[in-house]
Amino acid sequence: MTALLTIIVLVFILIAIWQMVKIFDLAQAKNEGSTAGVASDKDNAINGYLMMGFLAFIYVITIVSIVKWGDLPLLSNSASEHGPTIDNLMVVTLIVIFFVQTVTQFLLHYYAFKYKGEKGKKALFFADNNKLEFIWTIIPVIVLAGLVIWGLNTWINVMGVDESEDPLVVELYAQQFNWKARYAGTDNTLGKANVRLIDIDRANILGVDESDPNAQDDIITTELHLPVGKPVLFKMRSQDVLHSAYMPHFRAQMNCVPGMITQFGFTPTVTTADMRQTPQIQEKVKNINEIRLEKSKKLIGEGGDPLDPYEFDYLLLCNKICGKSHYNMQMKIVVETEEEYNAWLKEQKNFKNSLIN
Repeated sequence: MTALLTIIVLVFILIAIWQMVKIFDLAQAKNEGSTAGVASDKDNAINGYLMMGFLAFIYVITIVSIVKWGDLPLLSNSASEHGPTIDNLMVVTLIVIFFVQTVTQFLLHYYAFKYKGEKGKKALFFADNNKLEFIWTIIPVIVLAGLVIWGLNTWINVMGVDESEDPLVVELYAQQFNWKARYAGTDNTLGKANVRLIDIDRANILGVDESDPNAQDDIITTELHLPVGKPVLFKMRSQDVLHSAYMPHFRAQMNCVPGMITQFGFTPTVTTADMRQTPQIQEKVKNINEIRLEKSKKLIGEGGDPLDPYEFDYLLLCNKICGKSHYNMQMKIVVETEEEYNAWLKEQKNFKNSLIN
């Protein structure tokens, strides 16, 4: 791979040198009164038509992409209270970007065609135009200011976890290359923890302070369960490097930084069971299982085991490139009714009972 990149860089350097030599030759020819190598009206006309052809190509590709992939399914299956607000902001931003890109690309290519070089034709230019400069400066300022203010207000509302709602407190603990969840227990207060207190021999894998009374009822799990409709406040730690807790369907993401605690809160609104019944998820599962079925046939033909059918689950992912097994760093999230959540929680061992004496 390194050799390939080196070859590519060398090729680009040679092309750049070749282009600079051509420019030098043209400058020399001009000084000597020669027209060799200078573009003719025919050359300019061809380039002008090519610019319009490339513009048509851009628009065709854009239309095809919108028709084939423009449904943006991830913008219609949010599962948290703040999800629709994030989605609306994203949609408006995409519309603005698409409009600006369409107009500017048209003007760029059209003017390259309309004002192509012709013999005896001189370019008309203005040293400055205060009115035009004001217009193309103030419009982006207003649009960008509106998006930034809207985005900032959205972020403040999303991050403003209301402690008076008594949210469920859960710690997300990141390490290369897996996640652990620690529930605050019946007192809803996480016990103190520090990586220096990790004791593998006693199964204290998160470095929880064994002397802290608040830690005794904490519950450590490898699967994240959340009750639907209940606000959740996540406290996030990292054991080794910078990770990022990313829960796409909940429109939630926050860096997990070694040596500090970060937090993010949201309220899940759709259970796993209900999300599995949505048409978009069912279509996704169907497509994935068709691919897995074809691969299974190939594996069976080679004497291997078939792939298990895919079933949708919410996932906690790492959105930072944290090492060679980063791609595999994920944890299953189950959103369920409060009754189901309480029943699951009762089956889990608390920190005090999970220690090995």
